[in-house]
Amino acid sequence: MIEWWNSLDTMMKILWAITLASSLIFVIQTVMTFLGASHDGDFDINTDADAPDIADTDGDATVDHSTGMNLLTLRNFVNFFLGFGWTAVLLRGSVASTGLLMVISIIVGAVLVFLVMMLFRGLARMQQSGNINIFKSAIGCQGTVYLTIPAGRSGEGKVQIVINEAVREYDAVTDGDELRTGTAIHVVNVVNTTTLLVEPNEVEII
Repeated sequence: MIEWWNSLDTMMKILWAITLASSLIFVIQTVMTFLGASHDGDFDINTDADAPDIADTDGDATVDHSTGMNLLTLRNFVNFFLGFGWTAVLLRGSVASTGLLMVISIIVGAVLVFLVMMLFRGLARMQQSGNINIFKSAIGCQGTVYLTIPAGRSGEGKVQIVINEAVREYDAVTDGDELRTGTAIHVVNVVNTTTLLVEPNEVEII
């Protein structure tokens, strides 16, 4: 293994590092998803409905916030580098031009991100008949902070919670101190159809 690594040129070492790192993170995210919602798995499949009328409280109006359509997420970065890295590594010996290789790899990475985003959107629409009432179902649900939530309702972050045995992502605010990514939380109130009020879970000391 060491001999193989030492035999690589600098560019191949960089490409393999990107490829292996993104592949490892992808595997971890996938495993965490199947282990359950108590983990902060960025690759969690969200089946929120694409409700057209946010005034209808019988529907869940977390459309693009929770179907993978937000471009700047860890999930999308991992998917991009997964496609980019493997394409560059596999075609390194077939494409003579480094510039052309980079262009092809970038295109494949971008296409992979697009396909995954469309997949998440399609899964959400397939579950339209399973709409939930966030005002009735979200309060008391447990989850984790996905994007840091500023203190004292000074801004919004994001959380992933479990409702009806499905992991769902919402905007969130808190009245207390800042809640960092990975913090275990529970929902104490619903601000609106896309935003929850959350608090950190108290740690029991035995």
